[in-house]
Amino acid sequence: MWKFIVRRLLITLPQIVLLSILVFVMAQMMPGDALTGLIDPNIDPAAIEEQREKMGLNDPWYIQYGDWISSALQGDLGQSFRFKMPVTDLVEQRLINSFWLGLVTLIFTYIIAIPLGITSGRYNDTMRDQLITGYTYIGFATPLFIFALVMLWVGGFQLGWFPTGGSVAPGLEPGTFEYALSKFQHLLLPGLSMALITTVNTVQYLRSEIIDTKQKDFIVTARAKGASESRVYNRHILRNSLLPIAAYFGFEITGLIGGTVFIETIFSYPGMGLLFMDSVLQRDYSVVTAVVLLFGIASILGALLSDIILSLVDPRIRIK
Repeated sequence: MWKFIVRRLLITLPQIVLLSILVFVMAQMMPGDALTGLIDPNIDPAAIEEQREKMGLNDPWYIQYGDWISSALQGDLGQSFRFKMPVTDLVEQRLINSFWLGLVTLIFTYIIAIPLGITSGRYNDTMRDQLITGYTYIGFATPLFIFALVMLWVGGFQLGWFPTGGSVAPGLEPGTFEYALSKFQHLLLPGLSMALITTVNTVQYLRSEIIDTKQKDFIVTARAKGASESRVYNRHILRNSLLPIAAYFGFEITGLIGGTVFIETIFSYPGMGLLFMDSVLQRDYSVVTAVVLLFGIASILGALLSDIILSLVDPRIRIK
């Protein structure tokens, strides 16, 4: 088991290095550079060029990459010209908000997906299964940003059940119960909106696993031995069908990364996704590079987590 984990880690590290190189090179191809926005463009061009030379912006890309990655490893991701603060501090603030949004979304996803998937798989080809399958088809066909806009309009503006933007009501003191309650209320609508769409993959996956497991020889044998139907489902079918769902957890995290960009922008939720969109529009070079790199690393680590969980669930996939 440990050999498999070490082997996967040895594969993951070069992926992260390659990702950092690609992110840096693509950022270099963006209009402007790290100096753009920090100085007045109306000053003497010679002075601007001198400052660019001091910052090493005229060096070859591989030298700039070496300076950038060495600073990043020390926790220095540069300075944001838009927010006038270190990128590390800015990302830390937004990362906490995105973490809570992702956690709430995952909880909603599994609360919704597991009962629906079990019901659809156990009673396949019935009216209940057709209704649940119809929901998943609609979910597959509905763009996340369209669904989020509808949820915002209905739940936020028409019914007024949820806050329509931000992460906490203004004027509340951090650490109080009212502050924590307000934070939770601001998480509900964006988290539920994303979960209702992303859950369809898990529902269909669990349904297929249950239907496939019902036809296995050991299930036929259990029924032939006189085991009750509830025992067959709870002890054999359900247990074996839920194990691959645990392995799918890492890919759920990866899918949330792309979804937060749309959700946080639509709900004006101050997380990493909104920070990324604002930074792209403002051409905040340092922030864009840092956020894309963190998103990429999170995706790679999510895939690594799925592989490790799957190897625990099914030892047959371990590389000998």
